[in-house]
Amino acid sequence: MKTDLSANDIQQIARGFSSARILLTGVELNIFTLLSEEPLPAVEVVDRLKSDLRATTIFLDALTAMDLLIKKNGAYRTDPALLPLLTTESEESILPGLRHSAHLWKTWSHLTDVVLEGGPAKREEEDRGDRVSSFIGAMHIISSRAAPDIVKAISPENARALIDVGGASGSYTIEFLKTVPGLRATLFDLPDVIPMARERLTEQGLIDRVSLVPGDFNEDNLPGGHDLAFLSAIIHQNSPGQNLALYKNVYNALAPGGRVIVRDYAMSVDRVQPASGALFAVNMLVNTESGNSYTFEEIQGGLEEARFERVKLLQESGMYSLVEGFKPPLGR
Repeated sequence: MKTDLSANDIQQIARGFSSARILLTGVELNIFTLLSEEPLPAVEVVDRLKSDLRATTIFLDALTAMDLLIKKNGAYRTDPALLPLLTTESEESILPGLRHSAHLWKTWSHLTDVVLEGGPAKREEEDRGDRVSSFIGAMHIISSRAAPDIVKAISPENARALIDVGGASGSYTIEFLKTVPGLRATLFDLPDVIPMARERLTEQGLIDRVSLVPGDFNEDNLPGGHDLAFLSAIIHQNSPGQNLALYKNVYNALAPGGRVIVRDYAMSVDRVQPASGALFAVNMLVNTESGNSYTFEEIQGGLEEARFERVKLLQESGMYSLVEGFKPPLGR
């Protein structure tokens, strides 16, 4: 396909980092919460941040030019329309996702080295707890918004026992339980994630319908007896071999006739569509040992090798594509 990109278009792609970096620095400094209650002049911002006056003034002006702040009479404040999204106390805040992007910036900055030497990128020393918390917080925001449509597309009404593999803070588990009143669920994830899930499930009044099981799905056997298994945004972290082992693990966790749903990218055969999936594969390159964005045929082949049958693409929608398969019933 012939490109319509001009020289200016290519230059704009190259310069796109600048606005992203300015926003992420604002997030790291918590500028938007600082300027949420009252307008402050640059000197007052400097006093609170213990920062440099010249640098801070230029930085605040850039945020204003990006329509993230409002400047009036030499004082700055966060645009009131953006307060729900950019302040720490708001339930609609997207700050966890933006903090996660700030962590990703550090690994993406090593992309050239990764292409030459292989991945993942070397991580700078940082607090794992903060990185995990930002990641889970980001996934909770994204998943909570997507969950109603995803669960509706899955049609889980006949399920009685769900296992949410790598269920994070429980966004999808919550939606499944709300959709199917008689459903019970097992949420399986790493030990340092389970407390976050317990907190959210308790807030929703659903904790008594959920078993929280700590473990590593690449190392530990999944608990059995389920008729629906959900793998949401899991397989892109793994190599094909790891995914095959995971599919077999899920197979063993399902009762005969049980159903598995994989939610992830289902790339075109040439691996370039959707474009967001091709870019996401680079994210896996710099941040995982062997992750990738997989084609539907690769997902299908892995599930069938693990003995699932009737594997099909239930929904094609970027990262929210759904692949379905079934464990054979007894007697098959």
